[in-house]
Order: sequence, then structure tokens, then C-alpha cells
Amino acid sequence: MASRDTSHLSDITKMKRQEDGSFQRLAASFRNFIEPGGKFAPEKDRYHLYVSYACPWATRTLIVRKLKGLDDIIPVTVVSPRMGNSGWPFADADAFPGAEADPLFKAQHVKDLYLRANEDYEGRFTVPFIWDKKNNTIVNNESSEIIRMFNTAFNDMIPADKAALDFYPAEHRAEIDELNEWIYPEINNGVYRSGFATTQTAYETAVKIVFEGLDKAEKILTGKDYLVGGRLTEADIRLWVTIIRFDPVYVGHFKCNFRTIRDGYPAINAWMKALYWKNPAFKDSTNFEHIKTHYYWSHASINGTRIVPMGPIPDIQPL
Repeated sequence: MASRDTSHLSDITKMKRQEDGSFQRLAASFRNFIEPGGKFAPEKDRYHLYVSYACPWATRTLIVRKLKGLDDIIPVTVVSPRMGNSGWPFADADAFPGAEADPLFKAQHVKDLYLRANEDYEGRFTVPFIWDKKNNTIVNNESSEIIRMFNTAFNDMIPADKAALDFYPAEHRAEIDELNEWIYPEINNGVYRSGFATTQTAYETAVKIVFEGLDKAEKILTGKDYLVGGRLTEADIRLWVTIIRFDPVYVGHFKCNFRTIRDGYPAINAWMKALYWKNPAFKDSTNFEHIKTHYYWSHASINGTRIVPMGPIPDIQPL
């Protein structure tokens, strides 16, 4: 294992900001695809998914994995939400309730697997990512691509009713792409740009964009069950993982406090609750203890006391 100092890649307190104090997320580094006939062919139990319940990007992959019935085809391991100087720890390094040990290599931290895949790796040690047991490497660590793979790559190996589920249907792709194009920067990543800003100006610029995005989403969802085409698509999944964290974390921790979802956005709130309470893939992929602990414990530059707030009560309202 490489002995070089990788703390600038694992320690969020060493994360670089722009000169104006704004936060810019780096692109994912492993971008291979699981596809029939390719280097990474679809096979049962060849691939392993690593996630955190705390991470919205990882939760996307958990939801689609569950919706498509891939539980027996792609095993999953959950890390501890307490991301410290060495990054995401496995249960052997931090036995947090619900965290698991690495079953493949008994790694202590996610970074150990990244350096196993590439000892010269210089990106961030992020979740989610897919490990290929055949080639002993990371296939992909970009959640938007992982959910596309889960959507289609294993269709020949799952029951017909699951294979028929398509969360990126051809007839709605243009509209889905258009939604993703503004929902990601304005809402998904917008909350981070607000929370990680280190100047007042950068924060004010970012937080206004977040609520402009939420206002747009509210208009779209008014009188609707889903964002596109009257059916569940990846656009819903990608937005939902941010919205479910909004009141418990982003309002307070990331200072996105113009309005809460429950009191300020009735259509978004109804849509969020319906997916959570009526679709087990969403509820089972959500762990509020991991979510709140991660943000309030791991971001010492924002919350130096590491006190995790008890509210809001409840984390999500009943239907």
C-alpha cells in the first residue's frame, strides 16, 4: 500500500475553495461502464457496491438497486457516517450502528480501496463506487452513471417485471436531461455551495440559487405525482435524495434557511412523503441517524462542536 500522504484527498477540512470563497465539486475519476460484451460484463456477484447512507449521491444508487431488484446480484457495504481525517471509515475503524466491515479486503477506510485500484490516485475518496472483483479495480464512482447501469445493464438477469422498469425512458430523455441540467447545480450541489462557502458573498449568491431552484421544482410538482411523464424516473430519484435531507440537515447546517420543505413547499413535501412512505426503495435507503450524524459530525469547519441536533421532529412528516 502506498505510504504517501493522501490527507489532502481524504480530509474534508483540507478541501480547496475558489479564491472568492465558493465551493466547486471535482468530477468523478473512474468512469467505466458495466455493459454486455464489454470489459466489465454484467455478472452475478462480480461487482460490489460501496455506499454511505448519509450521502445523497450514494442513496441514488441504493434506490435504483432496490427498485430494479438487484439485491442478490450486486452486494452492498455501508460505511460509517463519521467521516474523519482519513475519510469514510468501515466498521472495523469506526463501529457506528449500521456501519459494516469491508468484506473483500478488510479495509479500514474507503481510501484503502481507491489506492488498491490505483496507488497514484489523486482524486477524492468518494462514495458510491462499484468494485469489480474480477479485475480488482473500481469500475465507476459517478452516481449518475451507476444508476444508468443499474437501470439497464442487468435486465437479462432479473425477473421480467423488474427488467421492464425503465427510469430513463427514451420518450422522456430530453425532458429528464433538461431537468437534471438545472436541478444538479441549483439544488443537489447548490446546498453544498451554500454550506461550504467561506465568504458572505459566496454564500448569499449560492443560497439564493438554491431557493430559486426549489421554487421552480414546486411549480413543476404542483398537481403532479412525478416530475416527468406521470411516472417515476431518474429525475425524481436525483431530486428526492436532496429534498429528504433538506429539513434535517441543509436548513440548519448549510444555512439554507429561507424556508423549510414542510412549511414552504407543499407540492414538493407531498411528493417527497409519498415516495418515502409508499415506496420501500426510498424508505429503506434512508437512515436519518447516519444522515444527521455525518453532516454535523464530519464538517468540523462548519460545526466545530460536532453536536448533532435532535430535530426536526419528526425527520419526515406522516402522509
